Amino acid sequence: MNVNEQIKQIADRIKYLRDAVDMTAEEVANAISLPLETYLQYENGEKDIPISIIYSTAAVLGVDPTELIIGEAPRMAEYCITRKNAGVIIERFPGYSFEALAHNYIGRDKEPMIVTISESDEHPALVTHSGQEFNYVLEGKLGVTIGNRDFQLSAGDSIYFSPSIPHGQFAIEGTAKFLTIIDKE
Repeated sequence: MNVNEQIKQIADRIKYLRDAVDMTAEEVANAISLPLETYLQYENGEKDIPISIIYSTAAVLGVDPTELIIGEAPRMAEYCITRKNAGVIIERFPGYSFEALAHNYIGRDKEPMIVTISESDEHPALVTHSGQEFNYVLEGKLGVTIGNRDFQLSAGDSIYFSPSIPHGQFAIEGTAKFLTIIDKE
């Protein structure tokens, strides 16, 4: 499945669930602090939906983000094992994908993912979200922008930060792979 199809499927799920809970697009946009025009671009699949918006929207709609991303609700309440290379892989856009490692655990308050980023000429758009975030570099060199500062991390390095500060990650000299754990609270 290509990136545009994934975005469209997520957008369709958001619209379906918004209708199911009897909310207007304006109510959801206000609840996640987005201009209505931007929200509608996401909901209509016209624009890539940042993961932070998926999480915020899921919270407003009263569902687990997994339901928006893959269309299925988590099923495990006591434990969740994800075998090597068996997590749900989402390609956010060309050169950026992540593998969700705990997508099947009900009520999780952390989101562990393995992110793979290919080197690009452009810095990523900076995002913000609530909670806390931890990144541990598994392979390659990773650049991390937090606010107006850039940090360079190599395999074995890690960074823990407040994602309420605009931030983004990018690969340096090839492909970078890192474990990220996002505290959703």
